Amino acid sequence: MAKYLIKRFFQSVVTILLIVAVVFLLMRLMPKEYFFTEDELMKLTPEMQHERLLAAGLLDHPLVQLGRFFKGMFTKFDLGISRRIQTGKPVLQVIGGKFGISMRLGLIALGLALITGVPLGILQARFKDGILDGCGQAFTIFINAVPALVSYSLILVFGSRVLGLPAMYSARKVQKIMIFGQQFKFNTSTILPIICLSLGSIASYMMWMRRYMVDELNKDYIRLAKLKGLSTTRVMFTHVMKNAFLPLAQYLPYSVLLTVGGSILVERFFSVPGLGPLLTDAISRYDTNVVQAIVMLYASLGIAGLFLGDMLMMLLDPRIKLTGKGETR
Repeated sequence: MAKYLIKRFFQSVVTILLIVAVVFLLMRLMPKEYFFTEDELMKLTPEMQHERLLAAGLLDHPLVQLGRFFKGMFTKFDLGISRRIQTGKPVLQVIGGKFGISMRLGLIALGLALITGVPLGILQARFKDGILDGCGQAFTIFINAVPALVSYSLILVFGSRVLGLPAMYSARKVQKIMIFGQQFKFNTSTILPIICLSLGSIASYMMWMRRYMVDELNKDYIRLAKLKGLSTTRVMFTHVMKNAFLPLAQYLPYSVLLTVGGSILVERFFSVPGLGPLLTDAISRYDTNVVQAIVMLYASLGIAGLFLGDMLMMLLDPRIKLTGKGETR
């Protein structure tokens, strides 16, 4: 177990570094004119532009620049400074507050997907071929077939005009709510973004949970349990659900990636000041250091999701061994 964890940790670190290196080198292959704003291109002579590029180290060989970047990251945890988004400000400070917003929305959306999609998938399997099952399958098909922007637009119109929810994100929409006697602050303008962010995962959890439970219900040991007089409800909750949830744990890494990747579009759509709009702005404005930091952060979250999926499978079924003699999972 410990050997596997150490091995996976180093594999994860190497993977993240490779992703950052590829992004870093691709950004350095862009024309040097993108380093300057339009006003600077008009005001600066070619000699002055050359001097600025030289001072910034952008005229060095890309591999030399990459080595300098990794050295600063490992020795000082320095990811550089922002050149365009917030000129002269350390990248970690630029993404710090926005990371909190994106992670908060992402975690709530992932939790919403789990507590909604899994029970609905169970109910679909329990009442297979019924009205509830048909509605669930129609919802899954709709979410997977319709472009995301269309479903987001429908939710925006329904939520804002029918339910009266804020259409766009605003830090001023904070309200206090009581949960189990405890007071919490909640921003009502995040409701629609959270719903949109969780739609894909909810549909997937419903589809896979239904599929795995239906498969389990058709197995011999379930028929034997029913012949012994056990009720269908008891069989589902004591036997079927545990075995069906095991392969579903493999989907968790994809669910994390789906939530993280979807945040880029959702945050832009609802004007949420998170990492999604920051990444697109940084790319369009050639703020390479900000792009590299956000890509590294997204890659870390995705790889952590894969690792978590392995851990969940091992915890749910002790028979699964992550390492073994002569083989690894």
